[in-house]
Amino acid sequence: MHDLRLPVAALLGITLPFCGDPRSAQQSVDVEALARELRPAIEAALGLRFKEPPAIAVRSREQVRTYLERKLDSDFPAAELEGMTAAYRLFGLLPDSLDLRALLLELYTEQVVGYYDPDSATLYVVEGADPVQLRLVLAHELVHGLQGQYLNLDSLLTLRRENDRRMAAQAVFEGQAMLASLKAMMPEQDHDAMPEFWQEFRRTIRAQQDRMPVFNRAPAVIREGLIFPYLAGADFVRWFLREYPDTVPFGRRLPQSTEHVLHPDRYREGDMPVSLGFAGEPAPLYDDGLGEFEIRILVTQLSGSESIGNASALGWAGDRYGVFPAGEDHALVWWTVWDSEKAARRFAMVLEREWGKRARDGRAYTVTLSEVEGLPAVSLVDAPEGWERWGAIPRVTVR
Repeated sequence: MHDLRLPVAALLGITLPFCGDPRSAQQSVDVEALARELRPAIEAALGLRFKEPPAIAVRSREQVRTYLERKLDSDFPAAELEGMTAAYRLFGLLPDSLDLRALLLELYTEQVVGYYDPDSATLYVVEGADPVQLRLVLAHELVHGLQGQYLNLDSLLTLRRENDRRMAAQAVFEGQAMLASLKAMMPEQDHDAMPEFWQEFRRTIRAQQDRMPVFNRAPAVIREGLIFPYLAGADFVRWFLREYPDTVPFGRRLPQSTEHVLHPDRYREGDMPVSLGFAGEPAPLYDDGLGEFEIRILVTQLSGSESIGNASALGWAGDRYGVFPAGEDHALVWWTVWDSEKAARRFAMVLEREWGKRARDGRAYTVTLSEVEGLPAVSLVDAPEGWERWGAIPRVTVR
């Protein structure tokens, strides 16, 4: 999971149910024949050839749920999921009462229509899917199968505690799959020359997701994180194809942050994220970064304003948070670094104002303008009032 976009990190393409209810039809479809029919169009859309036909299997929804449960436990052992949950609760992005594992399992069972599993190099589709929807889903997953024959997808999507970098990679994989599958399905259409198509495309995806009950009751960080790779990823890949028509956004060209995906000009300028790590002992129980995309969600949730959330995250250069033991509770220490002092001051002002609105009994917080190895920085500490490390706040260094 973010990864708190919180996906099952080694799965690709499991959230494409935007053409109708996948359980509404029970017509029999020859999936192998449909895949053979679609493969040449997918190869033409990507400019690559399948080295071998991908393995394809049909699974019942019950089998998919069992698989997802096993994959969730494998990719995120209990201690890892516990640390992640504690962090996002401390940020206020998850309610204290939420059973994250149960929600994710329920959410992905609801969402899944088809998926590509890099572990087994197999494309799975759900039994009984609507034939029209199945065609689009199969085209999308064939793209992932083709990607998997040229890239080590698993190594990129299972990076430990590299949330933002992983989300950026997933945005490219999903964005390319969205564009290529649409091109394969409708080769006569120039979607890039149709801005009204993309507006309707976004509305359609969001409208369909809003009709899904589990998705609809999930916290915003999960809902928005689930959609981000498809919509923002498609926008980035469209831009990339215009700017760099003779290559692909992989390898050294893979974006390294959600800032790159959200602001392709930063990507073009080579504005690489700053990698931070906590120094000294004791080490945090759990640590990772939010990145620009999740900072947007955090500040939007704190302020109630999407425009404030988006503006406050501009100029992000890197961040790292840590969850530290504090008696029977936890402390949150979050360092962010910024492109300029102006951006750091703006963020510190917004964070100080909005974080105070969620002050809790028995806890204290500080927001401090600072520096990390010459970079403008802002630190947030939220911990029990009696935390023993208030006099020596854990610091970070550039890695």
